[in-house]
Amino acid sequence: MIETHDLCKRFGEILAVDRLTIHVQAGEVFGFLGPNGAGKTTTIRILTALIGHTSGEAKVAGKQVGVQDDQIRRCVGILTETPGLYDRLSAERNLAFFGRLYEVENLSAQVEQYLRLLGLWERRHEPVGAYSKGMRQKLAIARALLHEPQVLFLDEPTSGLDPEAAHLVRDFISSLKREGRTIFLCTHNLDEADRLCDRIAIFNTRLLALDSPAALRRQLFGRTVVFHLRQFEPRYAELVKSWPFVHSTQVLDARLLAVVDEPETNNPALVRALVEAGAQIQFVGELRRTLEDVYLQLVEQGRGG
Repeated sequence: MIETHDLCKRFGEILAVDRLTIHVQAGEVFGFLGPNGAGKTTTIRILTALIGHTSGEAKVAGKQVGVQDDQIRRCVGILTETPGLYDRLSAERNLAFFGRLYEVENLSAQVEQYLRLLGLWERRHEPVGAYSKGMRQKLAIARALLHEPQVLFLDEPTSGLDPEAAHLVRDFISSLKREGRTIFLCTHNLDEADRLCDRIAIFNTRLLALDSPAALRRQLFGRTVVFHLRQFEPRYAELVKSWPFVHSTQVLDARLLAVVDEPETNNPALVRALVEAGAQIQFVGELRRTLEDVYLQLVEQGRGG
């Protein structure tokens, strides 16, 4: 649904996007993560045909960026970090105005549908200038969806929202995912990205990594099994370390941590060996690395590279 090959964007001497190559599948929620100034918003602007690129190629919904830009603008929806809405107009009139620009059929029904879905119908006649930030963000999402786009670009959709409003927006994104929409999501909320995204690209001018959140964790850190022991003895660590599928061990208090290949398959052998050696195992768990751990390590490695 979205393809780029060696996509580049320069602003004078500044290289904002450096040879980006990605392929986003139809119906996928694709996370695009990176620090401020990484080029994420620039990438979205290129892919939505708002600005031109310097070199490389990109396609959105099968249409060539830079060649079929009018068609791309018709088939994508975009939520910017600071969406422009007409403060003196009501929510209903804001959506009606943008709906006419997109030549939306059954406009009144579409406006009502999305205002109801996002909990704004009862306040549809109020001027948008009186809305809270959360209400404005929900209205901007409704505007992005009004023409039923094939691809939806969301740039920081929950930025600055209170927990209740952010939860509603995340639930709405999940419902769009269930409908099979293709969503390109930029966010600094890594827990949000972990929960919502099928795959994630970590980007800082150039692509640093791309895979599912779980696969990225495994690639960087492996899988760490935690054996909670009643009492630790050094020989337990030596015993565990002797198995070929164990890459490293670490001791924290009475906990023995081991990086293990395929824990579901290999844990029983380790547990059996420890018990036979006299270890009293209270329980066994797995240390879960966060997406934040992955992100910080990759960005730091990228700076070093």
